[in-house]
Amino acid sequence: MTHTKRIVIAGGGRVGLRTARELADRDHEIILIEKERTRSDEAAAEHVAMVLEGDATAPSILEQADLGRADAVAALTDEPGTNLAICLEAKRMAPEIRTLARTDTGTEDEYDEIADATLLPHELSAATAADILSGDAVRTLAGERHDLDVLEVEVAPGAPVVGHTLDEISLPRGSLVVSDRDWTRIARADTELEAGSRYVVAVESDVIDEVLALFRG
Repeated sequence: MTHTKRIVIAGGGRVGLRTARELADRDHEIILIEKERTRSDEAAAEHVAMVLEGDATAPSILEQADLGRADAVAALTDEPGTNLAICLEAKRMAPEIRTLARTDTGTEDEYDEIADATLLPHELSAATAADILSGDAVRTLAGERHDLDVLEVEVAPGAPVVGHTLDEISLPRGSLVVSDRDWTRIARADTELEAGSRYVVAVESDVIDEVLALFRG
């Protein structure tokens, strides 16, 4: 099981707030920083995060977020330059913290030494951001606002499916293993599920927890 993490999100716009909701649904502790009163009030009203009203580029605001206790910080404002500044300051204050920056196409290489991960405009989804920030062994490839999710799942050691082929296990109705080990081919009845390997799985939303229990234990 994934342990609860403390994650700071800078930017309470559409992407930032959706990411906060997604992470809260995964039982992580969220601190959301937003400088605009309307956005910060909206976020506070949802009770998905502790909300700090202020400019996340200011060291005093980041100090209030207590980065020393945080696992990750996501700079998800509408301004790539602002996100760069937030990541720089976060790394200065807490060198070991994981950073994620929203950027523009063609500029992501500029973040290599500053941000551990970047999100480009076409990748901006709450599920993708939450996957990166939480460090989960399950990555959402498609989904969000749909009843069908497509996941990349790493099989955990000791999981119920380890060492079994697909024709030996009973997946819940509404789920399908799509790929063989590490995307090498389409999954077949004789595909054996190995610990530490990743598989693409299509899952209807009402059986996600059941499927993940088989793959993650």
